[in-house]
Amino acid sequence: MPMEKTFDPAAIEAKWSREWESRGLYRPERPDAQPFTIVNPPPNVTGALHIGHALDNTLQDVLVRYERLRGKDALWVVGTDHAGIATQMVVERQLEERQDKRTNYSREDFVEKVWQWKAESGGQITRQLRRLGCSMDWSREQFTMDPHFTRAVVKVFVDLYNQGLIYRDKRLVNWDPKLKTAISDLEVETHEIQGGFWHFKYPLADGVTLDDGRDHIVVATTRPETMLADMAVAVHPGDPRYKSVIGKDILQPITGRRFKVIADEHADPELGSGAVKITPGHDFNDFEVGKRAGFKPAEMLNMFDGDANVIQTADGLIPDEYIGLHRFRRDGKDGARELVVQRMKEGGFLIPHVDKDGSEHDAEPRTIQTPFGDRGGVVIEPWLTDQWYVDAKTLAQPPMQAVRDGRINIVPKTWEKTFFNWMENIQPWCVSRQLWWGHRIPAWYAEDGSIFVAETEEEAQAEAGEGIVLTRDPDVLDTWFSSALWPFATLGWPDDTELLRRHYPNDVLVSGFDILFFWDARMAMQGMHFLNEVPWKTLYLHGLVRAPDGAKMSKSKGNVVDPLGLIDQYGADALRFFMAAMESQGRDIKMDDARLAGYRNFATKLWNAARFCEANGISASTTLEAPAATLPVNRWIIGEVADTVAAIDKAFAAYRFDEAANAIYSFAWDRFCDWYLELIKPVLSPLPLAGGVGGGPVSDERATEDTPSPNPSRKREGDEAAETRAVAGWVLDQILVMLHPFMPFITEELWTGLGDRADYPLITAKWPAPKVERDPQASADIDWLIKLVGELRGAKAELGLPPGARLTAHFPASLKGRTGKLSAQLDRLARLEAIRFDPAPAGASAQLVVEGETITVPLEGVIDIAAERDRLSKALAATTKERDSLAGRLSNPNFVERAKPEAVEKARADHDAKAAEADRLTAALARLG
Repeated sequence: MPMEKTFDPAAIEAKWSREWESRGLYRPERPDAQPFTIVNPPPNVTGALHIGHALDNTLQDVLVRYERLRGKDALWVVGTDHAGIATQMVVERQLEERQDKRTNYSREDFVEKVWQWKAESGGQITRQLRRLGCSMDWSREQFTMDPHFTRAVVKVFVDLYNQGLIYRDKRLVNWDPKLKTAISDLEVETHEIQGGFWHFKYPLADGVTLDDGRDHIVVATTRPETMLADMAVAVHPGDPRYKSVIGKDILQPITGRRFKVIADEHADPELGSGAVKITPGHDFNDFEVGKRAGFKPAEMLNMFDGDANVIQTADGLIPDEYIGLHRFRRDGKDGARELVVQRMKEGGFLIPHVDKDGSEHDAEPRTIQTPFGDRGGVVIEPWLTDQWYVDAKTLAQPPMQAVRDGRINIVPKTWEKTFFNWMENIQPWCVSRQLWWGHRIPAWYAEDGSIFVAETEEEAQAEAGEGIVLTRDPDVLDTWFSSALWPFATLGWPDDTELLRRHYPNDVLVSGFDILFFWDARMAMQGMHFLNEVPWKTLYLHGLVRAPDGAKMSKSKGNVVDPLGLIDQYGADALRFFMAAMESQGRDIKMDDARLAGYRNFATKLWNAARFCEANGISASTTLEAPAATLPVNRWIIGEVADTVAAIDKAFAAYRFDEAANAIYSFAWDRFCDWYLELIKPVLSPLPLAGGVGGGPVSDERATEDTPSPNPSRKREGDEAAETRAVAGWVLDQILVMLHPFMPFITEELWTGLGDRADYPLITAKWPAPKVERDPQASADIDWLIKLVGELRGAKAELGLPPGARLTAHFPASLKGRTGKLSAQLDRLARLEAIRFDPAPAGASAQLVVEGETITVPLEGVIDIAAERDRLSKALAATTKERDSLAGRLSNPNFVERAKPEAVEKARADHDAKAAEADRLTAALARLG
């Protein structure tokens, strides 16, 4: 059937997604081929496709489709993460909507409700990834709570415990009082909050005074409520104001607790009074100070319960009136903070802040960087509690060495410094979470506190002995702990499977830089520890997709872009091409609707070019090798194909997605559509055309010329036409194959539509490998022709002549041979009424310099020279004035530094446009002589 007149992305996307998947073409049987393996960062099972997913998965699919076309056994592992906190919250919110709650159920019954939710609603993002065209092996879709995956997680925990690399410890964690669980740093967001900076007097004990006679030390804090668990006051060891009292006792005014003045470089002499109160149970910096001072974690005081309400400390010194108060004011009632400030003020220990106008306030106003839980939405409390930890420092050593010796190649290299800085200073990894949904920690406790870690309860009981009552740890593992096993547990580990032997290590991991430490580094740790091999050979880190103004996207800003909406508007192919073409080795990408529209137009242009080929008897190629060619234009385009393939291969080898995309874009749009199809029209038989190229112009000017000009010397049939059709069909095939990784839907549709090859779909075609050498003479001739035509068209545009105006041109005699070979193309494209080789007549003329040789086009009688010179001069004066005005504005520091960035950017763009216009007008005047 003839091709449709217009390109409709929606009509073909769903069709080809179903076709590829139903036929198993995402993982064709290639047991003897070289393996290529990539695993997708498993999105949360609660998730929906966002613009970051679109970028991340597009890049992966481009690589997978490219390697599949190169004949490799390409496996793209797909799956979702159980997302402990996020999923439990989703289900709890559903219960709340029915006036129900989790604690009304047993743990087992609640977990069953989560599984029911997953079965009914948990596959949204995988369906959306299909819309994007992701050619994942959906037949092996994984879930981090699948039985085989759970078995791997349990084994890793038990083995690490037995090796001394997992242990239970009392340390500070990020505690979310709303969710009542520890959370990772990744799940903490820092917000600027308007708060206060309070100054208090802490009296020295036993009549001790400072050198200046004061009987107290002033401490300042943004969290006065935590003074109920103070254990020291720290001063800098080199601060002369406090040297005499280091080691002396000081009193906490409310609790009466005696503790020491300690020396620690954490105290900044230049900040406030230079003395800081130390609450090691509720501040990460204080925790480290406390350890240096000799406090064991078990001795550090904890003053909050899991809801952030005040509880009694181990020494029993918190007054009863504070017990049960929330840390902050809540529901209209004062909290511990307000009561502490009130009592310190009443006791004369508060030093008020005095404003410039002399007015007094309890605290100095401050903007405070405050940690919030990204899901719970409340202030995170550093909380001293018993948790399970991984000895990350030990596990970090092999991955660091692998990066150093090149076994792991980080792209771009600039991220290596960040990687080493974090890995060399890595802290113990808290892996326990106080949730019901997730991998339950395989640890059992006896009544005497003994811990038994085993893969099953039966094994733990056997280890404990008969009669010992065991209770299982209620916590689950951090989601990142299980996802760290993704590169090998998805391949069947701990079993020694054929899939594991064949596809581990993976070839490449594509990841956002923001999870370099939370996921990427931990995969490297676990993979190297358990398989003694890197998890992947290359780690490619991409940037963020930002709003058009460069701002980070967020729901609160209202600048989030829905990729599904973009697919509806522009098509999946255009969105994918935009992502690849804009991805430049980790730099952030700015959304740009104009570019998206441009890539949609690119797809339309290719569609129209294919329609032109169909209308002119050009069909699918029957050979992988380039057809034999004698005509310069055909030999030229075959060489261009070879160069483009080489450029794309080079770009992919260096993970330059932008260069690969731009190489095929430039070739398809410029060399093939705009030039080659025009150059071959004189050679083709005059088959009926449907208005321009496939119903629309290949290029703006040429739309008026659909049928070759009458010329008896032009050969329309025979060998040259047959050769040209064979070459054109072959070149179009090569374009479709090279473009397929970026634009899979339109390329598959055209591949199938232009030839009877249903059993040989494009997704499993062969990557071009034309064994041809560029014909230097043919390339030189056609490149010269293209430059000449470009100069002629530019001159006509500058002089206000219509594109089809036929002119006479005087060529140097040295070009007789070249113009003779290209006479048909010159007639078609250059629109020259006559080509002469004698000197041009005197008078105004346009001088075209092409590759160092001057071609003269007389203008006497063609245009009104004086009027044209006057018009151009006026236009040049106006344009130059605007250019210089913009240049002056841009050279003014006040404008550049104070104006909005978008205003400065627009001024620069306008200046560049006016400068280019002035250059064009200057050249036009020069042509007039």
